[in-house]
Amino acid sequence: MTRDVQSATPSPDTVTALSPPAGSSCASASTPNTAPLLGWTLDELAAIAREFDLPPYAARQLAGWLYRRHAISFAEMTDLPLRARTRLAERYRVGAAPPHEMLVSRDGTRKYLFAVAPERCVETAWIPDRERSTLCVSTQAGCRMRCRFCHTGRQRFGGDLSAAEILNQYRSLPERDRVTNIVVMGMGEPLDNWGAVRRALQVWTAPWGYALSPRRITVSTVGVLPALRELLAETHVHVAISLHTPFTEERAAWMPSERAHPIQDVLEALRSADWAGQRRLMFEYIVFSGLNDSPRHVRELARLLHGLPCRINLMRHHPWPGSSLPATDEAAVFHFRDALERRGFVVTIRRSRGSDIAAACGQLTTARRPTTSAVAGMSLPLARDATEKSWYNGRLHE
Repeated sequence: MTRDVQSATPSPDTVTALSPPAGSSCASASTPNTAPLLGWTLDELAAIAREFDLPPYAARQLAGWLYRRHAISFAEMTDLPLRARTRLAERYRVGAAPPHEMLVSRDGTRKYLFAVAPERCVETAWIPDRERSTLCVSTQAGCRMRCRFCHTGRQRFGGDLSAAEILNQYRSLPERDRVTNIVVMGMGEPLDNWGAVRRALQVWTAPWGYALSPRRITVSTVGVLPALRELLAETHVHVAISLHTPFTEERAAWMPSERAHPIQDVLEALRSADWAGQRRLMFEYIVFSGLNDSPRHVRELARLLHGLPCRINLMRHHPWPGSSLPATDEAAVFHFRDALERRGFVVTIRRSRGSDIAAACGQLTTARRPTTSAVAGMSLPLARDATEKSWYNGRLHE
């Protein structure tokens, strides 16, 4: 089966969707009246251990099953007493759920559809590149920032994701063990959902969690304050600021968040942060040919970012139906890069990946929510062992 993708008309041999079971829908696989433990911290798991009369070390056992051994159910946690496992299952669930659909780009990028609540879905992109592979994670169903160049912001806002729903995009990714980098750049503004994103970052990087290096994680933001200051103070992840023009009025016309969080205030917070060591600061800049790539923009960027240890990441605009901004002219990108480099900037050009399946930057959306689930047929590529294969197959009949 091939699903028509909104901003492209790919051929069946380049875009693959998995066959859905009849009558299924994009709905969360959660169990009623139970809370997901995915996303709980070690201290919170210790409180559960006390509540269930378990020894203190049971908290680390729970964390190990959740984040290292990737348990699907409490029945697998055989180093916990059977009575405790039974009682835990009455109150809680692990919180992992497989994606409902997969599309494959001709460049190898894969886009997955995850259900986050009944009738709510988000998209996640996995981008392989030789020895490196990057997972682009979503944090909201939609986005309240409503940037003109982003398709996500055009859809109706469907709410924040929980920490469990954010982490599940990594936990239940078929290629999880191949992921080398995580970019929190998918659907939604991460710092508009800072509480859940903070918790997810803690689980990803803590030694009792997934133990990923913070240098492997980048959070992209328009610059929501005061959450940005807390991100800078509490974590060591890389930070990418969505800039796109150095001029306030122009930025406000494209990014309404400029009115609430002026770029000057954002820069003040960035200048007060510690950028020593390997932590990186990037400014994301979509090149809209003829609109924001003039010599005047180069001069103002040099003035605005003077003294900040940063790099500028140039991006191409990926048009989508209804987009009013022009596509990027390839020659303009390289001309603009050269002009910035002459001003002393370190400049990179982001490769466009997955645009034929609407998985490139700014294209993710679930505005046209699918009415079917494509879990069927995914059990073999998704399952990492017999237990997980059986669990995925079982989901088809719930």
